[in-house]
Amino acid sequence: MAQPPLQPAADTLHVQMKEMQVRARWANDTDRYRYNQTKYYITTILPYLNAATKAFNDLSTAEANDGNTRRDRRKIENSEEDELRTQFGDKIRQLNITQGKLLVTLIARQTGGNIYQMLYRYKNVFTALKWQSWARVNGMNLDKKYDPDSEPMLEQIMYELGYPLPLCYAAR
Repeated sequence: MAQPPLQPAADTLHVQMKEMQVRARWANDTDRYRYNQTKYYITTILPYLNAATKAFNDLSTAEANDGNTRRDRRKIENSEEDELRTQFGDKIRQLNITQGKLLVTLIARQTGGNIYQMLYRYKNVFTALKWQSWARVNGMNLDKKYDPDSEPMLEQIMYELGYPLPLCYAAR
């Protein structure tokens, strides 16, 4: 004799639990060392990341403003660049290659675009090609959008530091 399908009781309660983070156990000491080293590098470059993201947002706002002429936008771009150079120029030159790669990757993550297109739009084609060539020599590609699924360790570290995945990746 077949039993009737179970129906939810009238007193069923649906509760949404808060998000929790699951930490992985380290497979070996090398993985733990890489994780800690990457986290240290990211904490080192966070001030530069925050400043670059703020500058990009300011430039995007100025570009979206219809009242600005091309000359006004250029003035804003140059002032943002000068401010970043005076504030961080010497410190950024002292970064090692790994820290530079992380900075470029995290800027792409935070802005939702790719660095090559930013250079092309805000500087010129020659500057974009020069930095793309440098990146290719060092094993990077500036003309690539950030993919959170390909960088789980980076995502874990950024989440722990209080930088959740930006909203531009929510519609994936």
